[in-house]
Amino acid sequence: MVIEEEKFRGKIQAIQDTMYVLGGKWKLPIILSIFGGNKRFNEISKSIPNITNRVLSKELKHLEENLLIKRTVIDDYPVRIEYTVTAYCFGIEKVVKQMESWGKKHREKLGLK
Repeated sequence: MVIEEEKFRGKIQAIQDTMYVLGGKWKLPIILSIFGGNKRFNEISKSIPNITNRVLSKELKHLEENLLIKRTVIDDYPVRIEYTVTAYCFGIEKVVKQMESWGKKHREKLGLK
């Protein structure tokens, strides 16, 4: 019985870790924006309706700390900062596709477009 309980706790911990890194309103849209070719702060900001600069800045830092995006300072005049997804970030692709699929089915179930 203890082994089953430990496995269950391990599953819960793994899901909690995933939710910590990807959860919230903004993280996945930010990742998708960068995947879509937006590399600069203003490009990312413009591509995501209603996100504030403060929230975007905070979420970019969190994604960088969790190794999903890379922040590069380009020594130019003026200095440019670009964000790119890391190879590690590609590991969430299946998760995102499953979420998209489920979300579409859920909207249909609720009668939403």
